[in-house]
Amino acid sequence: MVKPGPFTQENWASKTINYLWKAFLGGLVFFVLFVWMVSINFLGLFGSLPDFKALENPDSELASGIYSSDGVLLGSFARENRSPVSYEELAPNLVQALIATEDERFEEHSGIDLQAMLRVFVKSIILRQDAGGGSTLSQQTAKNLFKTRTDASSGFLSKVPGLRMLIVKTKEWIVATQLERAYTKNEILTLYLDTSEFGSNAFGIKTASKTFFNKLPQELTIQESAVLVGLFKAPTYYSPVFNPENSLRRRNTVLSQMVKNEFLTETEYDSISKLPIVLDYQVQNQNQGLATYFREIVKADLIKWSKENLKSDGSAYDLFGDGLKIYVTIDSRMQRYAEESMKDHMKELQKAFYKEMGTRDPWINESFQVIPNFIETAVTRTEAYRLLKKRYGDNTDSINLRLNEKKKMRIFSWEGERDTLMSTMDSMRYYKKFLQTGMMTMDPATGHIKAWVGGIDHKYFKFDHVKQGKRQPGSTFKPFVYAAAIENGYSPCYSVVDQPVEVYIPGQPAWSPSNSDGKFSYERMTIRKAMAQSINSVTAYMMKKLSPLIVIETARRLGITSDLEEVPSLALGVNDVSVFEMVGAFGTFVNKGEHITPYYIDRIEDKNGNLIHQFTPKKKPAMSEEHAYLMTYMLRGGFEEESGTSQGVASAIRVGNELGGKTGTTQNGSDGWYMGISKDLVSGIWVGGDDRAIHFRSWSAGQGAKTARPIWAKFMAKVYDDTSLGYTKGAFPRPERPLSIEIDCDKYEFDSQQNAGFDYDAKKNDF
Repeated sequence: MVKPGPFTQENWASKTINYLWKAFLGGLVFFVLFVWMVSINFLGLFGSLPDFKALENPDSELASGIYSSDGVLLGSFARENRSPVSYEELAPNLVQALIATEDERFEEHSGIDLQAMLRVFVKSIILRQDAGGGSTLSQQTAKNLFKTRTDASSGFLSKVPGLRMLIVKTKEWIVATQLERAYTKNEILTLYLDTSEFGSNAFGIKTASKTFFNKLPQELTIQESAVLVGLFKAPTYYSPVFNPENSLRRRNTVLSQMVKNEFLTETEYDSISKLPIVLDYQVQNQNQGLATYFREIVKADLIKWSKENLKSDGSAYDLFGDGLKIYVTIDSRMQRYAEESMKDHMKELQKAFYKEMGTRDPWINESFQVIPNFIETAVTRTEAYRLLKKRYGDNTDSINLRLNEKKKMRIFSWEGERDTLMSTMDSMRYYKKFLQTGMMTMDPATGHIKAWVGGIDHKYFKFDHVKQGKRQPGSTFKPFVYAAAIENGYSPCYSVVDQPVEVYIPGQPAWSPSNSDGKFSYERMTIRKAMAQSINSVTAYMMKKLSPLIVIETARRLGITSDLEEVPSLALGVNDVSVFEMVGAFGTFVNKGEHITPYYIDRIEDKNGNLIHQFTPKKKPAMSEEHAYLMTYMLRGGFEEESGTSQGVASAIRVGNELGGKTGTTQNGSDGWYMGISKDLVSGIWVGGDDRAIHFRSWSAGQGAKTARPIWAKFMAKVYDDTSLGYTKGAFPRPERPLSIEIDCDKYEFDSQQNAGFDYDAKKNDF
């Protein structure tokens, strides 16, 4: 039997080294084998990795943007509010701050920084110290792009707590090295900034720059770049909005890292680190910016479009992630002028409404008596009531208790948002008292909509009053009666006596409208003057001569698509129509008789600028050029005839200009309208309460000349003042061929034209 040799220090050292080598080699083999198994997702145990095609074309969600005709980004559609950026758009100090803070050796490694990993292992594992992160920018980009830490990319072994993070890190190492082979350093850095979250609903550096500083990335100062880079560590904890002290401390840490990496001098650091953080904070959402109501209409249209138009591979377009570029006809300058004009006027009009209202409620019936239980009935149509009803059933006491329970809320006012305590019932009562408006402006030659104001504030009042809303147009419908008359040979000089008119239809009671002031002048006047003064009796007489059917047919050709009843009162605008279709119809007069359906989406491009869809306007001949011109002449009467309803418009826009206009007011003043035309623009404005029962008690205070026309006048003044828009004053173009209908009333053959057609008989059955 051989005895073991004596124990020696040399023997022990040799065995230990031998053991360590075996352990190292074994660990190395195991690690390589582990990496290989992760890379191929062996037996589905580790979860999938992106394929090469995905690496070459990473699928990062990008917001789709809406761009105005003058190149301004109006808004975006996104699940994550993100806009792409190129490396050339990044400020150098932003790049420096990022590298200095997040990956000092970015330019030296190939996706994995072994030196950083060793530092983290020694300090964090052995010494139990904070060593910062060991992930490179390439690894962090891999994490952002391919969601390596989500359940969707996890396998069975990922459920093991200790093993999960090792698998995740291995995946990020693999993807990072592949990214380094597929992209340049600048591209990786840009991808990282494009795909990172900054908090405050800001994804990507372009959106973050806009949100926190209202700047483009290339415009960021050193201190602003440092603030944004500091957010990568913890967007909420270091938010300059919600945790300004933490943000300031983190910003200065970033600045010190820039000094350490020689991007800043100590002197520069001393100066910049003492500066406060100055924000221009604007969270990007659909309630902010220009054309908020319009953007919602466009979104609905685009969702429908994405279902009807597929990509070349057969998949559907994703409005909220494909980074589409939607170019619309809206001009940002004109949109701003329209919104400013609306706000200036509606603020003052609301004051007048409150003054007239006093302590009385504004919801009144035809007898001007307050409608009982109006708010109690209205609240039953709300979502809040529906949810309470679902919860409490027929327990009205509990429902009423909740409806009258006061809580903190922020409310709209014309002096700015304010915080208060209100119940649901209080809120309903408060908001019902606000007057609303809808306004649209169109270029009649192209059909391009240039401005769209759907309401007074999209955050608090979601309903669009341009296209969604329909209300009685009142006297703004009269031009369709006179258009039918012109087409049937009547001259603007044709005259009618302002006196009571009775229109009979078999089986129906006689219709005999009064004028707005309840009086008749018994004056013989031209139909141009009658339309200019909005005389109801003359319009009723022309309806008696023509018939509702002819007027409906004319209105249809001109662009009115809403249901129209074949009744005489149609002449005074008793059927609901939208601002959208009224503007399109009046545009036919200015566009030489050709109707163009109002048009607001020009084209759609993909994220790379490739054209996907070019939209074209729908056009159709609606009336002759001569008749169209005669209607512009008729509409000019509001400005040119004695006591015309547009006489109150300031001379600043009238001098050296031909303008046309028509006011409209429904019988109880629920709806105030104004349709305004120039040689280049057609506008329509409606003003009223969301509920028809809410209106001025005084008809004169609620008439379109006071509620709607001032908005148009303010808007047109701003348009003419901005010479960059290219809209000038001037005359409506006259047809080249001589007019077949005489408009010089001095030359008009009064007796032959007047008396031959005047067969008024109050007892006669018409039509």
